[in-house]
Amino acid sequence: MSRFLQLHLLTFYPPSNVNRDDSGNPKTATVGGVTRLRISSQALKRAWRTSGVFSSALDGHMGQRTTRLGGEVLAHLLENKVDEKKAVSIAREIAGVYGKVKGEKDEHPTRTEQLVFVSPSEREAAFEVADRLAAGEKIDLKKEQDALLHRADSAADIALFGRMLASAPAFNREAAVQVAHAITTHRVTVEDDYYTAIDDLKDDAEDAGAGFLGEAGFGSGVFYLYLSINRDLLKKNLGGESETGVAEAALGALAEAAMTVSPSGKQNSYAALARAGYALVEKGNAQPRTLAGAFARPVGGADLMAESIKALKDFRAELTRVYGAGADETCELALGDKKSATLADIVTFCRT
Repeated sequence: MSRFLQLHLLTFYPPSNVNRDDSGNPKTATVGGVTRLRISSQALKRAWRTSGVFSSALDGHMGQRTTRLGGEVLAHLLENKVDEKKAVSIAREIAGVYGKVKGEKDEHPTRTEQLVFVSPSEREAAFEVADRLAAGEKIDLKKEQDALLHRADSAADIALFGRMLASAPAFNREAAVQVAHAITTHRVTVEDDYYTAIDDLKDDAEDAGAGFLGEAGFGSGVFYLYLSINRDLLKKNLGGESETGVAEAALGALAEAAMTVSPSGKQNSYAALARAGYALVEKGNAQPRTLAGAFARPVGGADLMAESIKALKDFRAELTRVYGAGADETCELALGDKKSATLADIVTFCRT
């Protein structure tokens, strides 16, 4: 089986603001001396991980990134009639295995200071250890770390995107998937949307003014997105779960989500629910490489998608000429080409 899987996607977003900066405008980057729209890899991964695609394909194998595991342990103990003071103490002990716990006088004393990625089996293990402590068993939680933390192997999203535990670095997971920031293949201008809201109960005789005035930035363009997946590392991260098809399901879900799921920013205002217009998926053992260099010089013309596809193919061909083939197998989808692959074909190609 080929070690690396690479996805190169071109997706058109209509006027929208799916990923905002601190001022509320679309995120941008200067590439090739001109401004491009940008969607951060963090926004993309969050959208994919919380999508229906992931939840249906990986039911029972999804972790939770939260500060509230201790709160769940507390609720579990209280439900089992454990004294509240004792339950809080136990919940704080358990949460402390995963990260630094907030102060005892804090409004939420069982929460951790930082978000922690926890697998379903780790959550159940936390409940089990909490029950043992509540029953009076003397437990050295440092020695119980293996029981509480090694079970991340059941969570596909942790295996894909990795996790960092500052309090227990031995249980970190290196991400099997590298996701680039998506950028437009061409120059863009961020535009301002001036809008008003009218008070429905205001009498026309009062005044003609609006009840609210505001501005919001937006932009549009063809985005290039690149993903590189180390399939060997994914299976290693999943441990024995790879034997049950979780790794294959995770790869299929990732490909489908990357091609069909958009970040949620300002979607109620713009409905920018996009689908990839072009996808090139590669398998092989050669060192992965992005094709973003195809757009170091911004493309132009009336058909930005067609020009972007051409630039990507030309750049890839030149890389192949100079460095040799970057993949052993490929699968290609292009809207408008009746002979191209479908989404189902891409998902199957990624899974096998």
